[in-house]
Amino acid sequence: MNSKKPKGVPAQHQSVQPGHEAAMTPEPIYIRRSYVGSGKLMGRTAIITGGDSGIGRAVAVHFAKEGCDVAIVYLSEHKDARDTQRLVLDCGRRCLLMNGDLTDLAFCRKVVSKTLKEFGRVDVLVNNAGEQHYQEDFEKITHKQLTRTFDTNIIAMITLTQQVLPHLPEGGAIVNTTSVTAYRGSDHIIDYAASKGAILAFTRSLSANLVDKKIRVNGVAPGPIWTPFIPSTFPPDEVKKFGKDQPMKRPGQPSEVAPCYVFLACEDSSYMTGQVLHPNGGEIVGG
Repeated sequence: MNSKKPKGVPAQHQSVQPGHEAAMTPEPIYIRRSYVGSGKLMGRTAIITGGDSGIGRAVAVHFAKEGCDVAIVYLSEHKDARDTQRLVLDCGRRCLLMNGDLTDLAFCRKVVSKTLKEFGRVDVLVNNAGEQHYQEDFEKITHKQLTRTFDTNIIAMITLTQQVLPHLPEGGAIVNTTSVTAYRGSDHIIDYAASKGAILAFTRSLSANLVDKKIRVNGVAPGPIWTPFIPSTFPPDEVKKFGKDQPMKRPGQPSEVAPCYVFLACEDSSYMTGQVLHPNGGEIVGG
């Protein structure tokens, strides 16, 4: 397990989104060496979108440590996905890989059908896949970029949730990845921040809709976390400064975020729905 915290982040860039974890320097930390599972998700199955790397990889490994079988959905980062699958298998759990575009309704249906065929059940849905594009000039955000951002970040999330929902049992959980930018905005990823605000509203609204079915819906709003998103989004000089303006003066690691998902997916959070956790390095935000 990689657990030694890197001392700094050098300038770097990746030309393709959502980026590749294996190409990052240093590679993100997906779990603390000291983390010990206690069966919080024993016997359950989770679908994790964007599960090949970054926060998604960390969630997959933490869930596996807690006894959960995992279906990982990703776009095209095959090496990262295979690495994550190996980590899950090393924890003694089963792992299904599925690659494709979640903006395609047919693929969303395939994700659910293949998960049910492989595992026979779905107990937890982690909506984590997303994309963002750096653009300082608001007027230069193209209609194509705007549409793609919302299609990926919120419309696909709603679509997949609709497909999964009929199969979630009483006591099931949905955990959505929003962002600190949903609360305080961002002047250089405006469309992304707006889509994350939509996820926040979706989380709160769906929680109210499903509360009588005893299915909980919560969210996690990470701050600046060191994932492939960062070098594939920002210019090298911005990457080098990433996270240093937070109160903790550093970016967070996926290993510092994933336990939030474990908590919201398991019975420890049985009296929480419509809520959001904030692993963001000390930034105070409302809600």
